[in-house]
Order: sequence, then structure tokens, then C-alpha cells
Amino acid sequence: MKPEGEAGGVRILVVDDEPAIRKTLSTNLARHGYDVDTAETGYEALDRYSRKKHDLILLDLGLPDIDGLEVIQQVRQRASTPIIVLSVREAEQAKVAALDLGADDYLTKPFGVEELLARIRVALRHAVQPEAPSGGLFRCGDLEVDLERRRVRVAGEEVRLTPTEYELLKVLVSHPNRVLTDRALLQAVWGPEYGSEAHYLHVYIARLRKKIEADPQRPRHLLTEPGVGYRLISDEA
Repeated sequence: MKPEGEAGGVRILVVDDEPAIRKTLSTNLARHGYDVDTAETGYEALDRYSRKKHDLILLDLGLPDIDGLEVIQQVRQRASTPIIVLSVREAEQAKVAALDLGADDYLTKPFGVEELLARIRVALRHAVQPEAPSGGLFRCGDLEVDLERRRVRVAGEEVRLTPTEYELLKVLVSHPNRVLTDRALLQAVWGPEYGSEAHYLHVYIARLRKKIEADPQRPRHLLTEPGVGYRLISDEA
């Protein structure tokens, strides 16, 4: 019997060159109602994806033939299928590159099954629903962002942001629960010629936290992904 709340029929492609990981992921995902396919190499993954058009891809970057980054590039040339990268802790630059190329999220090995399932649910939901339509209203706990009126409230009190602070928050709000790299945020807020000026971003993130977080030292909304970027948390899971 499928556990309550899990959607059956969703096709997931697991791409990893380690047989034990493929088996573990396949078993756990199938137990929660997912239709699982596996691939050991990048070329095999691309071939299977071209034939079955999976709903989500779990992708290890260290593959024996082509790099996982190449797999992301080729998938992104065809579709916006959600891609969650499976990475080792030491591969921070690879994670950044993967996210900049269009991956939706990443998990650092080893990871828990419940965390994986939560990330899958979020990625699938964002694939079929607009994340934050222009003119929308974002709420998370005591934080409220009215994109139409450009107003921000915390615990019912209006918060005044500078234009740059607001634009940064707007980008984050428009992609709830997704990891946005430093480079992606810099280019979205400051312009396409930016990408390496991470100190700009750190200053404005600190300012935002002082204004929207009850405890800026222990943020609940705006989380740091070390060595990668930032993620704005939504109440949805």
C-alpha cells in the first residue's frame, strides 16, 4: 500500500554510478509510490530521459563517462524537468556550477530519506505551479511580501526596505525553497555584468535579515547554503 499523501505515477530517474545508492534510492522511492528508473552513466541517463521524459531527475555529478554538468546542460536544452543534484560535501564549486546551469536543488551525501522526499515534493510542486506570480502575495510565518504593492510586513508591521534590498527579497520570494547561487542573485539584482562581487550580496543579506528576521543570528526565513548561495524558506513542504 502506498503511504498516504504520496503521488503515484510520478516518474523519477536516478542517475548514480554507485549500485548501492541506486538500489537504496530505488527501494525507498518505490515504497513511497514513485515510478523509479535508474542509470549508471550520463549517456545512459540522457538516452533513458529522451525515451521516457521523467518528471524529475536525481543526478550525481561524478559519473564515469560525461560530467553530470553536461547532463544538466543537455536536459535544460530540451525541458525544464526538475533536477536535484546529489553531491559530496567537498564539491561546493560543482554544486554552484550545477545550480547556475539550471539544477533546481542539491543534497549533500549522505542525506536522509525524509529530507530527500521533502525536496522532491517541493521540486515537483514548483514544476507544475508558478512559484510567485507577479502581483502575488507571499506569506511565510510572520513574513508577508506583497509584490503588487511592493510592501513588506513582519508580524503585521510594515518594514521599509531600500530599492536594492527589496529587489533582492523579491528574487528570493519568487523562488521559494530553491537554492539561488551568489552569481544568480548578483546578476538578477545588480545586472548581468556582475557575478563575483559576493561581498555586495553578503552585506545586503545581512541588512535584510536585520529587518525581516526575529533573530538575525538564527534566521528562520533566509537561510545560507554554505559556499553556494541562499534559500528563502516557505511554510510549504
